[in-house]
Amino acid sequence: MKLFLLTLLLACFGIAQAQELADSVLVIKTVKASYYANKFEGKRTTSGQRYRHAKATAAHKTLPLGTQVMVTNPANGKFIRVVINDRGPFGRGLSLDLSKSAAKAIGLFGKGIGRVQISYWVYHTPPKK
Repeated sequence: MKLFLLTLLLACFGIAQAQELADSVLVIKTVKASYYANKFEGKRTTSGQRYRHAKATAAHKTLPLGTQVMVTNPANGKFIRVVINDRGPFGRGLSLDLSKSAAKAIGLFGKGIGRVQISYWVYHTPPKK
């Protein structure tokens, strides 16, 4: 399964980043996710971008802004790559807030909250001498 995800992520992120990926660690977690309410359309996110339902974006409490995250719905195998551009969610027990289009792409829309698997790379920087 991890080899499949590694292959999938390499395909999605491009071979040009292969060397950077070799010096990194793939993190895979299962978390609870929700999606943005309609009232947030057009509002500024923490990154300064305006939230748009149609964009594949997400909010996370601690991941660096700009982090690319693969989100998979284990119930149906559907997945999407999103970019973290906001902070949140602030609901108890939630780890990820997806844009509406991302929630629809993986079959989470209409359910409100669901378990998803997130995968992302943590890059190691060499120690300074």
